[in-house]
Amino acid sequence: MRPITGHDELDLFRQLPYALNEELADDLAAGRRRPEWMWVALRGDRLLARAVWWGRPTGDAPLILDILDIEDSASGSDHVDIGVRLLHAAMAATLPNGSRPPEYSRFVPPGWRENAVTRQAVEDRMTVLERAGARLFVERLRLEWRPGSPVPEPDGRLVFRPVRDGEELVALMSSVLDGTLDAHSRDDLTRMSGHEAAVRHYEDELARYASPRDWWRIATLPDGAPVGFVVPARNDYNAIIAYIAVLPSHRGNGYIDDILAEGTRILAAQHVPRIRASTDLGNTPMANAFRRAGYVNFEREINMTWS
Repeated sequence: MRPITGHDELDLFRQLPYALNEELADDLAAGRRRPEWMWVALRGDRLLARAVWWGRPTGDAPLILDILDIEDSASGSDHVDIGVRLLHAAMAATLPNGSRPPEYSRFVPPGWRENAVTRQAVEDRMTVLERAGARLFVERLRLEWRPGSPVPEPDGRLVFRPVRDGEELVALMSSVLDGTLDAHSRDDLTRMSGHEAAVRHYEDELARYASPRDWWRIATLPDGAPVGFVVPARNDYNAIIAYIAVLPSHRGNGYIDDILAEGTRILAAQHVPRIRASTDLGNTPMANAFRRAGYVNFEREINMTWS
């Protein structure tokens, strides 16, 4: 059990299949992955398990554990035991001493529970995490819009303008956290104020996108009163709807459809091959809005955390 030596061992590391395999070379080159964050359990030249974290090129510590694989063909529970041993070894060597481990993320098929083989594979990985001290936090829908899907034209109910500055967006983000259905936001609110949570999300994520900020839109009534906002952006991999929300006093009026359509129009005008978005499985209003807008649920995401 050891970290890989570098690019020369990528073929070895990719012996186990997963959708993120195709991104590993670019991530290594960009510094989003590092050899010392990419651990393998080997028997000879056979890859039995692997674990890898993702982080920012300028950061000292990884931010998310997004690949944890075990060889599913192994008999009995041996492959789960190997996964547990690997994860313990990798965490001890990789993570800052005494720190809370980063969240775990796994992309799975939308109907993963309905296929016995897929369900077993997902649950085996969850068992590895549970034995290492993690718990299920939330399941999320991963959504995708593709060119050709219709986008309704503005109907005049709302007016859209660019965001003036970060302070304006943070103030609106603080307001929309009241009554939020998002599990991560609700968890933040158990440890900090709405303003603090909004500042952290803005600085840690939204402000880091290299895509133009003049894509960001505030939705207002014709008299200028804010109703909500949308943050279309591009991350390292795709065009995305990074954040979308309606202010509490304006919820229930169907404004989310107009705001999502505006964000979709802005990104579609960039001739992107797809637009990605996500929302919690339990956030039914937002999931329904994406469905009405032509976004298809192509994957789910399992998030697990350490207390």
